[in-house]
Amino acid sequence: MAHFDTVQATSAAQFDRQSDRYGKSHILADTSDVASALWLSRAGWNVTAGDISPRMLENTVKLLADERLRLETKLFPAEAIPFPDNSFELVTVRVASHHFSSPPHFIAEVARILKPGGHFLLIDGTVPDNDSETEEWLHRVEKWRDPSHRRFHSRFVWEALVMKNGLQLLSSSLHEKKQPDLEWYFETAATPFENRAFVLEAVRTIPLATRQALRLDEEEGKIIWWWPILTLLARKTEVGKES
Repeated sequence: MAHFDTVQATSAAQFDRQSDRYGKSHILADTSDVASALWLSRAGWNVTAGDISPRMLENTVKLLADERLRLETKLFPAEAIPFPDNSFELVTVRVASHHFSSPPHFIAEVARILKPGGHFLLIDGTVPDNDSETEEWLHRVEKWRDPSHRRFHSRFVWEALVMKNGLQLLSSSLHEKKQPDLEWYFETAATPFENRAFVLEAVRTIPLATRQALRLDEEEGKIIWWWPILTLLARKTEVGKES
């Protein structure tokens, strides 16, 4: 049985409770950002889905039942991946790493289990470059909305981590994804009502620069903003080659 630290156990409990809300109706249901990884599975590659929530893994199998994908599931924390060195051609993480207890340990594990020449793809919420005010506002709001949230890290932090662990940075880019309804987001995370009040007050008093950076606004009576999303691709260099 996998051993979880306090942060991991909190995330596991949260996503076990809320796993049914992360299906085809979720704003993350569009998987075009990982289309290549899904194509590899359809092409016959062996794929392992890992998570700390048993229910999330169960729902993954259900959602992919009609896709005829070859899929193995395994329960483990991202900071302790239970596979030998040089095991995988590709490691991906999508909109999950902001819950990890130790991103440095996670990246070290990624570097360990990748085969030389293998690739790492990270997609996650992030914060605007060189904007500490927006970073802190977003961190407070996300922590109130979902207490299992740990922290969004900047593009520069992720780039430094992959390079420190001997991975060659191939690309990193930012784009925006619309968060279409704050009330829906509350329901998805089962945000405590006291915390919803904190978030709404933070929205009411948001600094102008942060409002502009996140394009926070109201549409048809719904509070919306645009998440900064990071897509980062790195490669484990071949043995004997410089990065």
